[in-house]
Amino acid sequence: MTDELTLIGKPLPKVDALGKVTGETKYADDLAMPRMLHAKILGCHYPHARIKHIGTARAQALPGVVAIITGADLPVKYGNLPVSQDETGLAGDKGRFVGDPIAAVAAVDEETAERAIDLIDVEYEELPAFMSVEDVLTKEGEPIQDYGDQGNVHKMVALEFGDTESGFAAADYVREDTFFYQGNTHLPMEEHAVVAHYTADGKLTLWSSTQCPHYVHRALSKALAIAPSRVRIIATPVGGGFGGKSDPLPHEVAAAKLSMITGRPVKIALTREEVFYAHRGRHPVLMWAKTGVRKDGSITAMHFKTFLDGGAYGSYGVASTYYTGALQPVTYKVPTYKFEGMRAFTNKPACGPKRGHGTPQPRFGMEIQLDKIAEAIGISPVDIRRKFVVDENSYTVNHLRITSCALGECIDKVAAASGFNDKHRKLPFGKGVGLACSSYLSGAGLPIYWNNMPHTSVQIKIDRGGGVAVLCGSTDIGQGSNSVLAYTVAEVLGVSLDAIQLTVSDTDLTPIDLGSYSSRVTFMMGNAAIEAASKLKKLIMEAAAEKLQLPVEALAAKNNSIYCIDDERRSLTFAQAAQLAEAKHGGLGAMGSYTPPKLAGPFRGSGVGPSPAYSYSACVAQVDVDPETGEIKVEKIWIAHDCGRAINPLLVIGQTEGSVYMGLGEALMEEQDFRRNQHKIPSLLDYKSLTMMDMPEVETILVEPIDPEGPFGAKEAGQGPLLPVPPAVANAVYDAVGVRIDELPITADKVLKALALKAEGKEPRVGPKGVPSFVFPEPVRVEPHPQAPKLRGA
Repeated sequence: MTDELTLIGKPLPKVDALGKVTGETKYADDLAMPRMLHAKILGCHYPHARIKHIGTARAQALPGVVAIITGADLPVKYGNLPVSQDETGLAGDKGRFVGDPIAAVAAVDEETAERAIDLIDVEYEELPAFMSVEDVLTKEGEPIQDYGDQGNVHKMVALEFGDTESGFAAADYVREDTFFYQGNTHLPMEEHAVVAHYTADGKLTLWSSTQCPHYVHRALSKALAIAPSRVRIIATPVGGGFGGKSDPLPHEVAAAKLSMITGRPVKIALTREEVFYAHRGRHPVLMWAKTGVRKDGSITAMHFKTFLDGGAYGSYGVASTYYTGALQPVTYKVPTYKFEGMRAFTNKPACGPKRGHGTPQPRFGMEIQLDKIAEAIGISPVDIRRKFVVDENSYTVNHLRITSCALGECIDKVAAASGFNDKHRKLPFGKGVGLACSSYLSGAGLPIYWNNMPHTSVQIKIDRGGGVAVLCGSTDIGQGSNSVLAYTVAEVLGVSLDAIQLTVSDTDLTPIDLGSYSSRVTFMMGNAAIEAASKLKKLIMEAAAEKLQLPVEALAAKNNSIYCIDDERRSLTFAQAAQLAEAKHGGLGAMGSYTPPKLAGPFRGSGVGPSPAYSYSACVAQVDVDPETGEIKVEKIWIAHDCGRAINPLLVIGQTEGSVYMGLGEALMEEQDFRRNQHKIPSLLDYKSLTMMDMPEVETILVEPIDPEGPFGAKEAGQGPLLPVPPAVANAVYDAVGVRIDELPITADKVLKALALKAEGKEPRVGPKGVPSFVFPEPVRVEPHPQAPKLRGA
């Protein structure tokens, strides 16, 4: 498979302070200190090919090359999901997409490593490539992976809650539609980067731009056969993640292995093209939706089918498949519901958990179909949604528990702010408004790997000067979680923010947090922080009460002071109270943890969908469509988000508007497209996203019901507001020019095509014609939750 070589058996280069080669030294020990090496990765040249031989001799002979590794050096498989342990640090048996990492070179500088990569000789045996769901269902050939439900079908799901046939029979109007949501990528400003250092004492430290240091820690320990106690992961400040830095990725494993071989720090910084190959972005999803309603717009039955193009590896794909069906009943009352979904392995970079993780795609279809139904039965887009939103403190037909829900208020506020009822169907030709709504998780109710341990913990220590050290494994990826952690502890203890010192995202120093994904951090970390701070506050207040000769109930904490509520002159500084508490109780430290309540339903697959709370959003888009060119200009977005209590309203508005930005990009231009079996546009020259010139005015309205389980009543804000934006734009385009674009992105050429069909008297629609004739397994039939909406008359 590979030439027998790890550490090159020749004199090592002697380098100056700038890393330039100045001569040779016989042994690595002759170097005064280990200088950092730079590594580059060789990607597979074919979409699907067996690797017959990797020749490294020419690369080894290049001055400045220190080590070369291939898949033979990293044979152990890993993955975040227990059911998808299918990745290795470098592919050993075969490449599964163009760019799939198969070898890595460490050298004295990046340029030398790049030259060495070009000198590696690979002998391939090309295999049939599967580039789409249709290919998977029609072509013969060696499967991409050696596991799955059926050939290249990775996962099949079929669930039915209640009797959907009876539900459709009870409907006055039944509609079927097909939709397609194109795949796209996260496009963080910062490319992925990592530095690994394996020291002489057998300790591996990895500094990585990751959202989930805990999962990287688990994966490296397994892939490299190192005891977890000898692995340390430090998540560096992340310049954008959006889900793309949630998986343990090959460059992290490769850098660690190269450092173990050389004993020197090794850095790998991916190029923008390599980030496109790392991917883990939005799944392309083909959808079929059937919904039955009564004359008043109430839903009697819903049936969804989804077909996911998953790429070459599992990633979070099993969860993504379930998520394409899980949340439809969380928004509106659905008394009977059937979901069938499948995910296919294809020879493309792996899809994964991009912002919203499997939920924007069905939301796009559902919200457009509701608009079509409203028009067909003669009621307004507002009423078909507003009248039938889910109730607070209720359950859905698929056993999901709802605590707080202010979606009705969100709808009312965006409709009023935008003047929706005065504009809809009443603006001049070319201008239109569209409405859509959504729901999303405040963290997943179950961990990715099954266990009964907390999802997050926070440790707090108080020193004798009143300083408060707060330690947590959570990762701030730009959403402001560090600020929220500091606010939460300061609020409970009654201290100023400058008294708080944070230590985060370091697996050696901080207690475990599962990571920044699924909009979980504020909810879960916040509750853990409140628990830890409350334990310490109790000790401090007891000591202060004893000193002031007052009952604890008579005291309050604020502005670094413990004082009598009725006489603020009777007070102690926080530092004085802390010293008294330490004298009374010993060193002041406490741990707080959070584990969601047990919410899974009584069926296999019920672990995807439950959340301790759901957020809700309503969005109105106003567009101007040029019928001559098809160009779409989004003039303004109004969005109302039920986030529970906004701990920092400015941060919540920022997260909401960031979601709007990303949703508009997916709606209008972003697509991860492939041509001739390889990525068509792996660069920012061709992959289009909104610039500041494209971004419309956004009016954000925060709706703040106090959730009974959130920290201070808070819920999520980082992902949910993205979901209603694409369908709101699609509905607005229809209102503007009377054509339906049932696939994303909505581009000018599609608008012109639909307008031409309209002029010919044909259906003015661009979108998929149908879905594959795929036989799903018999559905698992589950009795609806007893408190779920009932089918009237049933």
